Amino acid sequence: MPSNFGDRSALFAAGAAAVCLASPLSAAQHEPVSSLTSGNVAQVNQATPAVPENEYPSLHLSGFGDVNFLAQKRPEGSRGFSEGQFVLHLASALSPRTNFFGELSFTPRADAGTGTPAATGFNAEVERAIIRFDQSDHLKVSFGRYHTPINWWNTAFHHGQWLQTTISRPEMVQFGGRFIPVHFVGALAEGGFPAGGWNLNYQAGVGNGRGNVISRGGDAGDNNARPAWALNVFSKPDRAFGLQVGGSLYLDRISLAGRPEFSERIVAAHAVWQREDPEVIAEIANVRHEQVGGGPVASNLAYYIQTAYRPPSVGRLWKPYYRFEHIDIERTDAIFATVPNLDGSTIGVRYDISMYAAIKSEVRVRRRVSDQPRANGWFLQISFTF
Repeated sequence: MPSNFGDRSALFAAGAAAVCLASPLSAAQHEPVSSLTSGNVAQVNQATPAVPENEYPSLHLSGFGDVNFLAQKRPEGSRGFSEGQFVLHLASALSPRTNFFGELSFTPRADAGTGTPAATGFNAEVERAIIRFDQSDHLKVSFGRYHTPINWWNTAFHHGQWLQTTISRPEMVQFGGRFIPVHFVGALAEGGFPAGGWNLNYQAGVGNGRGNVISRGGDAGDNNARPAWALNVFSKPDRAFGLQVGGSLYLDRISLAGRPEFSERIVAAHAVWQREDPEVIAEIANVRHEQVGGGPVASNLAYYIQTAYRPPSVGRLWKPYYRFEHIDIERTDAIFATVPNLDGSTIGVRYDISMYAAIKSEVRVRRRVSDQPRANGWFLQISFTF
């Protein structure tokens, strides 16, 4: 086994690379696989092989899967064995400067087998579908369905559970959650500049924000005449290899049937040490809702910090980790009326069975209301990529 799991992950890049939709910057020479699937210009490495001109389109396929066992109280979710998401990543170079990337997921339905006509066993979802035109490292323009670039986790780790250290995502960015708009449909310009070794990168997008259901983007069109705007800026300095720091701003107008309209502003920041000795991920986001035309203003805060460490030598197969996360919802917020508060801790360990499969075990302790008892759960997962 290679001694450096960051480098080891890069071996997978030739298959997953296909995901590579950009050229490298000097600080991005040995990125983990998670970086290859992000589509961010400064997060892709050099793994994409050159494609002969007469072989376009050049399609590459990679996939992810997981199997889980859950022991927790019923109100906090399912119990027993469960099949996780089956995920496919498709990438195709259409020309030297034109690329397509798609992500499909198949998720087991909780109501499968109930006799309901729609309960067919799995929900199929187009998670991402992006076509991108590369002018240069400084400017790349794309169109499609994205994971909204308003924080780090949402663009670094996608639906393949093998990519991330933990079993669970932080609740503020969980798929199907409402705190952060996970998906975004529209156009995105991105690029990077060496800037004397600071490697400054930007992403600026416009498109459909939250739809009639706030946990989903407006896939079939915006439900109002006010598009959402997103700006993400980050740096990956050469002198601190593995470090990324940045911030983002997201602006939208929320229109829900039978309710007043609200302006939404999300301000987020992150600091990430993308090494495994140790790994440190910290993010914070403030979501502000203001009723249009005057009325109540609500401010909601969420943050988490996750640490992990892969020991040297024979211990490199093991990676213990810990995460604390907090969500504080203002009770006067009409948009987040059903979003729960959270004080939670997750402690676990990942064991890499092989280069492409891992076993993870974690315990989660969650408290939703300050004067109520905690809810505990134990989770086991086998995740893999192929």
